[in-house]
Amino acid sequence: MTGLVYKSTGSWYTVKTLNGKVYECRIKGRFRIKDIKSTNPIAVGDVVEFELETKNDEVTGIIHRIQERKNYVIRKSVNLSKQTHIIASNVDQVFLLVTINNPPTFTSFIDRFLVSAEAYSIKTILLFNKIDTYDDDTLLEVKYLAALYRKIGYECIGISAKTGKNIDKVKQLMVGKTSIFTGHSGVGKSTLINTIEPELDLKTKEISEQHQQGQHTTTFAEMFDLSFGAKIIDTPGIKGFGIVDMEKEEVGDYFPEFFALKQHCKFNNCLHIHEPQCAVKEALDNDEIAYSRYRSYLQILEGEDEHYRTDNFEKEE
Repeated sequence: MTGLVYKSTGSWYTVKTLNGKVYECRIKGRFRIKDIKSTNPIAVGDVVEFELETKNDEVTGIIHRIQERKNYVIRKSVNLSKQTHIIASNVDQVFLLVTINNPPTFTSFIDRFLVSAEAYSIKTILLFNKIDTYDDDTLLEVKYLAALYRKIGYECIGISAKTGKNIDKVKQLMVGKTSIFTGHSGVGKSTLINTIEPELDLKTKEISEQHQQGQHTTTFAEMFDLSFGAKIIDTPGIKGFGIVDMEKEEVGDYFPEFFALKQHCKFNNCLHIHEPQCAVKEALDNDEIAYSRYRSYLQILEGEDEHYRTDNFEKEE
């Protein structure tokens, strides 16, 4: 039998077949997929093949094969820096929720996420949430960031999960696709998903006033079928996002504005740091590239993402 993984709790997987039947499955033996050293061999979004077995009148499944993934969203694992955790696979797009405050989303986090998504060919749309709560100065900051990322080629939408502003626009982008909603704990993911599909009634918790972070409610990703012909994978909130298995020479290729200039650099292996006649540095000097993006690039090259904890997954609000 073939099915789609809707939920993973570590040892058991909720799998739905094409005819809509749902089975609780476990894996057969140990899985290694194409040398991916992952702490979770099976992820939400995987297409798996399984066999049914009956014990004590209970029918469960044993997964014996995972079909090839077209892509996946990945992070570093909790304690083992050389291992990874696959958040979800076979996704069409990711909606990255950004808030200017309450809690703040820094450009270094946005850029790390975008680089990883580019590396795995996943389209990312930036959703600037909670715009109903911002004063004029904060709204100007939203407009500045949106303009910065639109110039690079990313779609940016200002939304309010509470008032419903631009929610219809988000829903239109989701039709017929499998989407992930992700972002820091507290940015409003669960509130947004409940606004999009109230019947899901996902648990939310208020922001911690002391730490300006979302409160922990669950630690597992889960896929849902929506009433308007879309699928969504709800993920736990991310405090940080590490770059996994990326050579220094290729990091710049995942900054689209850097990649567009690469051919004009004197050296084809230019790292855009100290090399002469570097088109990226010239563009930076001419304010054609945002300094925040270049700073994020340098931090990734220097391995500073190690200091951004990627092992804290919390469900928010």
